[in-house]
Amino acid sequence: MIDMLDKKKVKLGIAPIGWTNDDMPDLGKENTFEQCVSEMALAGFTGSEIGGKYPKDVKTLKKALELRGIEICNCWFSSFLISKPYEETEKEFIEQTDFLKAMGAKVIGVSEQSYSTQGKDQPVFEGKYVMNDEEWKLLTEGLNKLGKIAKDKGMTLTFHHHMGTVVQTEEEIDRFMAEVDPELVYLLFDSGHCSFAGIDPVKVLKKYIDRTRHIHLKDLRTDVVNQSKKEGWSFLKGVRKGTFTVPGDGDVDFEPIFDIIEKSGYEGYVVVEAEQDPAAANPLEYALKARKYIAEKTGL
Repeated sequence: MIDMLDKKKVKLGIAPIGWTNDDMPDLGKENTFEQCVSEMALAGFTGSEIGGKYPKDVKTLKKALELRGIEICNCWFSSFLISKPYEETEKEFIEQTDFLKAMGAKVIGVSEQSYSTQGKDQPVFEGKYVMNDEEWKLLTEGLNKLGKIAKDKGMTLTFHHHMGTVVQTEEEIDRFMAEVDPELVYLLFDSGHCSFAGIDPVKVLKKYIDRTRHIHLKDLRTDVVNQSKKEGWSFLKGVRKGTFTVPGDGDVDFEPIFDIIEKSGYEGYVVVEAEQDPAAANPLEYALKARKYIAEKTGL
């Protein structure tokens, strides 16, 4: 076990995607918002990201979460900076950051969804869109502008590298981090998406921990990934079949990841984010499993 993570600096959250999947609403359609947040609290989590079933009204959402001792720590935001006019993304980004700020969150998690294959019925390891130099400029300059908007509101823009998107590979992560303004755009590090893309998550986190402001703890089942490659599954089919799971239940080695977080003095949230079929992986059971593993390994 590593030295204890500092509870004053590192907070522990969980994403609602284990209860209900916004990309595939049939997964967990029976799980209500109230059940989801109640079970998060029951499993010992104090932070949550926002899901599709969460109330859109600040007062209503705040009341429901305060009853359970939970706060909002982030929300997914889809940008389309290389395929739509910048103004369209900016307008939605301002609305989302204002909502998050009203909820007390400090970060917003942006993922570039132009030409993304993650929601398409095509093999996840084939046909990924690759940006040209002009598109790289549109993406990084657009994010710098959004990052400035967030910063002016006292928020932080974090960027989520993701399977099936234009920033998936190690080379793309490196180029992205080299080209954005380090004062305006930070990394949302995801252990599962690194591993799925064939990247050593420890290498990426070690390199960019000082520029990381949000962390997703996602485990991976290597046998399912291998089958996914062999049979040409889409990203979402892989999710249904169990590509991802909670930390401690798959094949990602989290100890060096926790070690980097501890030694760096990282401040912010680490969030269990593991989308599975709730019918196959009971959300409360897996939330408890993740909570127990993280407590054992980090003292959080």
